[in-house]
Amino acid sequence: MQRTNSQDLLCEREAHLQALLLQGLSGDARAYREFLAALALHLRGFLRRRLAQRPAEVEDLLQEVLLAVHNARDTYQPQQPLTAWVQAIARYKLVDYLRRYGQREARHEHLEEDSDLFAASDEAPAEARRDLGKLLGQLPEHQRLPIVHVKLEGLTVEEASRITGLSSSAVKVGIHRGLKALARLIRGSDDENR
Repeated sequence: MQRTNSQDLLCEREAHLQALLLQGLSGDARAYREFLAALALHLRGFLRRRLAQRPAEVEDLLQEVLLAVHNARDTYQPQQPLTAWVQAIARYKLVDYLRRYGQREARHEHLEEDSDLFAASDEAPAEARRDLGKLLGQLPEHQRLPIVHVKLEGLTVEEASRITGLSSSAVKVGIHRGLKALARLIRGSDDENR
């Protein structure tokens, strides 16, 4: 099977980053700074996709991940893929962040509605997010959280399961039933507007 150009590009990027990291681990400070800067570009995209609903949090979490990579740099084994090692650290930090965010959100849920006060001037997306938030707020937690984590944040079912404490099958059922309930709620509000 012939590799595609995108696969070749990914392999080249990983090899380049790995070479910079190994040089940095050997004492080349310039290579290590270049490694961290290049890694930050890739991690920022990874985190933006997963925190699409909270773009203001991306930079803070990026710094946490880079610090974790730095602190764990001596655990990297050159024979293992760099991507897998970094992604494991990034996912761990992301899950940790989502746990903290979920607990903070639960304690201050009444403040959520006021958070749109200084939102960007593009009103339609803000209104859509607010409407979705209100609809999701009507769902029980075992349906709302799986939808938020899997459908909105892009986590896997297994990741959502670990975060919520639900089994993987309960996450899948929660998503299915929650989406059906959302559809009923939307149809109900459409009927009221007629």
